[in-house]
Amino acid sequence: MDTSPDTHIEQPPDAQDPLDTYSQTVIRVAETVIPHVAAIEMSGSAPDGRSTLGSGSAVVFTEDGYMLTNAHVVAGAYAGRASFADGTGTEVDIIGSDALSDLAIVRARTTAPTPATLGDAEALRVGQLVIAVGNPLGLAGSVTAGVVSGLGRSIPTRSGRSRRVIEDVIQTDAALNPGNSGGALADTRGRVVGINTAVAGAGLGLAVPINATTRRIISALLSDGLVRRAYLGVVSTPVALSPAVAHRTGQRQALRAVEVIAGSPAEEAGLKAGDVVLSAGRRPVASAQSLQKLLFSDAIGVPLPITVLRSGAAVDVIAVPREMT
Repeated sequence: MDTSPDTHIEQPPDAQDPLDTYSQTVIRVAETVIPHVAAIEMSGSAPDGRSTLGSGSAVVFTEDGYMLTNAHVVAGAYAGRASFADGTGTEVDIIGSDALSDLAIVRARTTAPTPATLGDAEALRVGQLVIAVGNPLGLAGSVTAGVVSGLGRSIPTRSGRSRRVIEDVIQTDAALNPGNSGGALADTRGRVVGINTAVAGAGLGLAVPINATTRRIISALLSDGLVRRAYLGVVSTPVALSPAVAHRTGQRQALRAVEVIAGSPAEEAGLKAGDVVLSAGRRPVASAQSLQKLLFSDAIGVPLPITVLRSGAAVDVIAVPREMT
């Protein structure tokens, strides 16, 4: 008698393959989002007078052809062209750009596809499935899937000699490559919850979230072409407070200063890497977005009281944000 174990296990007739469910979700989202994502090529002039060409992606978000992309995709450009998945294309005009959020808006000169549905990144959770749609390395309509690896991140960027901080980004392990910048990061319902931005390293992708703060930035870009911003200069990450500190302060989360940019208002105020920012402007700070909300035009040049936890003690400092130029 054969006593070897039977490695074949019959599935019940109504059982569904989990991988097939995953695949069907990604397929459905891809089919929903791809028509609204353009490949864009931007033309500009280098300092030596030569013509330069940059590329990326953009997401149609209004009925009249406005598209979201990254500020670094359009930086230095004077003209551009968008190509869509249905084979159509159009010249685009640059409407506005905001380096601090790495968001920019371009508009189709002729017709564009219907807009994508914008979601709310505030509903995202670490571990949630997300799908990135863009045009990496010139490969139009490319789709990658992964999970939300982290929320509320801040990343330092460099443009020429100036250093800036992009606040409140989404971290994902969905593969992103050059050309993905400006593309869509979507949830499982096909709603665009982020605009893909820098590639920070192997297995690490980042996206600017769609939330109340970025909607305010989008409105400013549509109306004025720019966003007047107050600049503080702190690279931060959310951190959970210990039970004792949470009981004492009445808040469960704060922001740890990972880096304080040299010469920034934060450094001048005495903030140091490792400080845990509890409040700013007398308001509790629990995420990069809660700090970013305080740094629009009305905060420029106005003393901003900040309370931090340093070596177990609360320390009060006063920073004076400068205008982001």
